[in-house]
Amino acid sequence: MAKLLEIRWHGRGGQGAKTAAQLLAEAASSVGKYIQGFPEYGPERMGAPVLAFTRISDEPIRVHCHVTEPQYVVVLDPSLLLRGDVTAGVPEDGIILINTDRSPTEMRKAMRLTGRKVFTVNASRIAEETIGRPIPNTPLMGALIKVTGLMALGDLLADTEQRLAKKFADRPQIVEGNLNAVRRAYEEVQGE
Repeated sequence: MAKLLEIRWHGRGGQGAKTAAQLLAEAASSVGKYIQGFPEYGPERMGAPVLAFTRISDEPIRVHCHVTEPQYVVVLDPSLLLRGDVTAGVPEDGIILINTDRSPTEMRKAMRLTGRKVFTVNASRIAEETIGRPIPNTPLMGALIKVTGLMALGDLLADTEQRLAKKFADRPQIVEGNLNAVRRAYEEVQGE
């Protein structure tokens, strides 16, 4: 049986966790994978903690619940590290990707983390510089595929461009900014 890959996104309302989970799933679908991408909402307001989930598989996905044992965790807002254990359920060989200007080694120490692999990228800065707003979701997609090898960068860019072009047909600069953000984070992500 093909391995089911599960990703849990930790963000705040307005940071794009739901959008990233869905865009990544749709990009995986475009290269022939079976997918799920969905959010979990608490209080639905700007700034409130939000979880989103992505599942990717070579075979049909028959589970329809929240992701509790993800191989990959993406943290869009590092302040969420103080709110609970974002590493819950992550196996020892899992990956934690954090939007921060701190190094992976600094984050490991701050989290008192053993095992797992820690990666960091300043996705908010990249988004501010490329899109004009510090929304870290698309840069983190680029960083995630770099550290996991989930798909080729070109496949992610092509599908993301197609989907964003529909949403922002009247603002092509937003589409190009997001694509540049994905590329930069892909290049700038750091691991231990």
